[in-house]
Amino acid sequence: MSTRLLRTAPELRKLSYDGRRAVVMTMGALHEGHATLIRYARQLTGPRGQVVVTVFVNPLQFGAGEDLDRYPRTLDADVRIAERAGADVVFAPAVDEVYPGGEPQVRIAAGPMGERLEGAARPGHFDGMLTVVAKLLHLTAPDVALYGQKDAQQLALIRRMVRDLNFPVEIAGVPTVREPDGLALSSRNRYLSEGERRTALTLSAALFAGRDRLAAQQALHARAQAAPASRARADALTALGEARAAADTHAVAQVALCGPAAVRAAARAVLDDAARSQPPLKLDYLALVDPSDFTEIPDDFKGEAVLAVAARVGTTRLIDNLPLTFGPHTSGIPAPDQQTPEASAPDQQTPEASAPDQQTPEASAPHRQAPEASAPDQHAPEAEAPAQQAPEAPGPAQNDTPGAAV
Repeated sequence: MSTRLLRTAPELRKLSYDGRRAVVMTMGALHEGHATLIRYARQLTGPRGQVVVTVFVNPLQFGAGEDLDRYPRTLDADVRIAERAGADVVFAPAVDEVYPGGEPQVRIAAGPMGERLEGAARPGHFDGMLTVVAKLLHLTAPDVALYGQKDAQQLALIRRMVRDLNFPVEIAGVPTVREPDGLALSSRNRYLSEGERRTALTLSAALFAGRDRLAAQQALHARAQAAPASRARADALTALGEARAAADTHAVAQVALCGPAAVRAAARAVLDDAARSQPPLKLDYLALVDPSDFTEIPDDFKGEAVLAVAARVGTTRLIDNLPLTFGPHTSGIPAPDQQTPEASAPDQQTPEASAPDQQTPEASAPHRQAPEASAPDQHAPEAEAPAQQAPEAPGPAQNDTPGAAV
């Protein structure tokens, strides 16, 4: 299969296809994380559908101190990666194709959720991201759009926009892709020196420490269910030589059920150590939030949560996150190879996870052409991810894709 490189919306509209169209939005500098998104898109559409990869460095996503000109442009390599992963089309419009009248006067506002965490660190970033995502959804007219869970806040905002503004598109979230040592894949990793990369591993290490603390708490409670938390029961178990069960019983009486505070403390300890390393890690935020609005969860929280971190190593700002589940009879989060992409219909606020090969594609439509794009004077893209830090010295842009894993 030969991947076509297109530059204008009219060229894209002329393409005919059968079945579904999937779009993967990026800002270029593609890596294995993007390739994973493209492969998922191909599974969703099947061989008769069409996979479109957008490559557009969105100027609206770059704030003061973020060097738009420094952002890597590697279009030739991007097309090769997209082709190997199964893309039919790479749509790489110029700025004046996306914003024909200059910077748009009407934009999409991210609201309160867009002012937290990444939004606080990068004011206006999510407004620019949602504006370009809305424009690219109009221009590409997909049935489904795929985004990386590494940019968890971005993904949540896109889902909210699609729901609130009735976009006729399905949004699918794809698990974060990591290096063998745990570092989340990002186009910004190329800026790290060898020493900085060692320090950068602390982000994922902190998340894994929080995850492991939660899993240990949950295992403790599961074991203790057979040994009620009473002094008499503990004494009886001790007398019988059941020291482990007795210890579990006493511990359960003193430890809050799968407490968020313990998860935060475990992650924070790793980050505090990294702040004293060379080169040091400069923490922007560590947050344990409700994915519906990205507010901090209380200690009695039960349900799905996101442990997110952002930090700067040298001049490079990185983000990362892990999904966690709080409550009894759970085991924290699934292993990376067990995670499946989440898909949500436009009218759903809380989507259920579904693997691409488990989704039932819509019946193949007769030979058709993509719908016309809506007026281009309204919108424009991102937030990295992979989910991390406060802007200090100028560095590369935080999010390398309008809604894709970075």
